Amino acid sequence: MATEIDLNGKAAVVTGGGRGLGLAVSKALAKAGAAVVVNDVDEQAAQEAVEAIHADGGRAVAEVVAIGSSQAAQRCVDRAVQAFGRLDILCANAGILRDKVLWNMTDDDFDAVIETHLRGTFTCARAAVRRFREQGEGGRLILVSSLAGQRGNFGQTNYAAAKAGIAAFARTWALECARLDVTVNAVLPMAFTQMVAGIPAMAPYAELLAQGKDLPPELRAGMGLGLPEDVAPLFVFLASQAAQGITGQCIGLGGDKLSLWSHPQEIRYAYSAGGWTVGQIAQLWDSSVGRELEAYGIPMPD
Repeated sequence: MATEIDLNGKAAVVTGGGRGLGLAVSKALAKAGAAVVVNDVDEQAAQEAVEAIHADGGRAVAEVVAIGSSQAAQRCVDRAVQAFGRLDILCANAGILRDKVLWNMTDDDFDAVIETHLRGTFTCARAAVRRFREQGEGGRLILVSSLAGQRGNFGQTNYAAAKAGIAAFARTWALECARLDVTVNAVLPMAFTQMVAGIPAMAPYAELLAQGKDLPPELRAGMGLGLPEDVAPLFVFLASQAAQGITGQCIGLGGDKLSLWSHPQEIRYAYSAGGWTVGQIAQLWDSSVGRELEAYGIPMPD
């Protein structure tokens, strides 16, 4: 499929595109023929990414700005139009971590993550869709959610909330943008980045990678966790004409595992004519609506 996808003539913005998953996505889009604006807060990382794309025969420019504000979003869109004459694809990937348990998390910890992930996705998507409307040729919004946003994760109040919100963005914007021929999807990447390497349970696997070894099957297949390069093909696919009919979805990729995530829906329900009393809820809960509770948290390797 990768050899059949041609993004020549398309222009993309990848936020947080200078390292980790964003770098892999920037390179993959460029290899498929797209011209890429590599956004990053780190000027050296952004420029090195651009140079790597140029060395591989691709087209790219850098835009160094911290994602979050409306002004930053507009700078990224304007850079694409200035350099390439148009914008067709936005990959809203920029993110940071400020992990702490609830009682230790500060207002600043919370606000910083929400600003970059949630507000940054909103401002960048809004700026991109405004450009798509001007061009009148449709477009692609590819957002980045997370397993933490679907299942919760210890110590990630801010991150999980932002990523759950991004999944809701995808579903909402798919409705709003349908008549514009703009598809909106959220990727749930399972990529071994610096963020993941900092998780204590991942330390042995980080050591394997540092030694130049591959991740074992229990991670690649069992947990569906691989390298950023394993996730990048999904972004290329969603950016292409082959994914024209796909919108409003949360799609996971990592290691050897590709998955489609279900949207929240009622799984069991009961009725009581005239409403419910506390006693009725307590009496029927275990045998009816609450007979099997939902799992939560991200499973970790033993």
